[in-house]
Amino acid sequence: MRDTRPLHIVGISGSLRKASYNTAVLHAAQELLPAGVTLEVVSLDGIPLYNSDIDGPVQPAAVQALKAAIARADGVLIATPEYNHSISGVLKNALDWVSRPRDASPLIGTPVAVTGVSGGGFGTVRAQNDLRLILVELMGLTMGKPELFFGPAARQFDGDGNLTDSAKRAEYAQFLDAFVQWIERLKIAERAPA
Repeated sequence: MRDTRPLHIVGISGSLRKASYNTAVLHAAQELLPAGVTLEVVSLDGIPLYNSDIDGPVQPAAVQALKAAIARADGVLIATPEYNHSISGVLKNALDWVSRPRDASPLIGTPVAVTGVSGGGFGTVRAQNDLRLILVELMGLTMGKPELFFGPAARQFDGDGNLTDSAKRAEYAQFLDAFVQWIERLKIAERAPA
């Protein structure tokens, strides 16, 4: 049975493109999440390339905003495109920033779910696998199953970026429900006496 307390999820798209399908899939999640769960889509726009010369006690404002959004969230949903068999440079760069300093990353112990959209039939399988490996290093608590791959995008989204494929919408709703259950199980475990 679902806990009735409201949950807040942050959605991160690994694409900066205005008409990004990966951003669109996060907006679709806002419609498909169970009642009492909100999703805030945050942008990676404005995050500079990681450079330890500018990484210190005061990080760039866009980095601070991303880290603050993750820190106040109950869970993180990442939608990754697949570029050259892996995640986008934009997403990897953002995760590099979020991981610093190593022992204070807001991803440590945070429930994470991974999905992604591509134009091809493989639907970001390889990118999601790479992202899961990165999240292990960052100590995010990534949901293993179910997995969810969107593609080919043109068959599942309309010209305005709406997820219109009814079977995929139903599968996505089940995926999101499983993620909410994952968050709640981890919250219960966190509250249990040692």
